[in-house]
Amino acid sequence: MTQDELKKATAEAALKRILPHLEDNMIIGIGTGSTANFFIDALAAHKAKFDGCVASSQASADRLKGHGIQVYDLNSVSSLRFYIDGADEANEHLHLIKGGGAALTREKIVAAVAKEFICIADGSKKVDVLGQFPLPVEVIPMARSHVARELVKLGGDPAYREGVVTDNGNVILDVWNMQIVDPMTMEQKINQITGVVTNGLFAQRPANVLLLGMEGGVKTITA
Repeated sequence: MTQDELKKATAEAALKRILPHLEDNMIIGIGTGSTANFFIDALAAHKAKFDGCVASSQASADRLKGHGIQVYDLNSVSSLRFYIDGADEANEHLHLIKGGGAALTREKIVAAVAKEFICIADGSKKVDVLGQFPLPVEVIPMARSHVARELVKLGGDPAYREGVVTDNGNVILDVWNMQIVDPMTMEQKINQITGVVTNGLFAQRPANVLLLGMEGGVKTITA
């Protein structure tokens, strides 16, 4: 199977998981990226079974609207039963690295509101130790150099993601060569650097369920 076929399989598995729970007044949180796009496309066939979605990026909001699915601002929503999104890396504890698509801050906010975070990814994203994928950090533009210096002190090699501006008007530093053996502590340390909006470690709020697309089928890992 191709990587896209594996992603599509996990998206369909996530849809199958939530379908029995859909209700007329339900609002679903939707993430960003290629795997989330497969989920949006699959979800569209069932849009009459729920109210609408909260999107973690403008790109996902546009895709949802293109399918005729109502998109809500999170400020108008008190709770989300589900949040479905992909990941750039995941470990056995369901700690994640996210942010390859530069939507990490909004993804983290939507995940914080959701009762159940279902992460969907192809099997290549499962790792023993996080950090082979560069860790994205969203930064206030004027603090970019200061934050980069502080990230070096934490053992990373930050690189400015040129030409990228987040939906929040900020910039991204990608931190290379960092073996993240304690994701919860590292998430806290990076977030305490002045000028950091947030970082792409999802350890304080990990996924509840990880669906991995494998050659033999979709593997389910739960917390």
